[in-house]
Amino acid sequence: MRLYTRTGDEGKTSVIGGRLAKDDTRVVAYGTTDELNSFVGLAITQLDENTFADIRGELFKIQHELFDCGGDLAMLKVKEDRPYKAKQEIVDFLEQRIDVYIKEAAELERFILPGGSEAAASLHVCRTIARRAERYVTRLQREGEINPIVLKYLNRLSDYFFAVARVVNSRLGVPDVEYERSAIVFRDGKRKEDKK
Repeated sequence: MRLYTRTGDEGKTSVIGGRLAKDDTRVVAYGTTDELNSFVGLAITQLDENTFADIRGELFKIQHELFDCGGDLAMLKVKEDRPYKAKQEIVDFLEQRIDVYIKEAAELERFILPGGSEAAASLHVCRTIARRAERYVTRLQREGEINPIVLKYLNRLSDYFFAVARVVNSRLGVPDVEYERSAIVFRDGKRKEDKK
């Protein structure tokens, strides 16, 4: 099997159900999801196996789920013999874990900057790429058929990365980096106004 096929040399790529330009919104959406998956893999390598066994396990799970989401996004139209893979339970799991991690980290009052430890900074990179993927999937939703669970999942996933980044800093004894001009915008670990 050759790694290169030359079939994309004219700027088109195969998706499930046809071929599209490589800068088509659908291709950009699942490509950004793939990019996110790569950064999740990088973040895993920066987490100690003993201190962060739970988080590493969850991130491995998320990598598989992102692959499923990418496959769903690559489908031009869902068919009975090839249903979507991403289901509501992956969103529910993220919500459960976010609730756990919010309680573990110190109460948050102000906006924070991405950083602290190297591993936390990597998770913040994952958070921002998840947001970018979400924006592309939102655009795709207006242009064509998608699995709506993917959009919900990416929205929740960025919140998960935020919560986990704070827990990583907490377990390492590294303080979050507060935005120095931030007013107090959180109460009891939650924002006064929901930004979502």
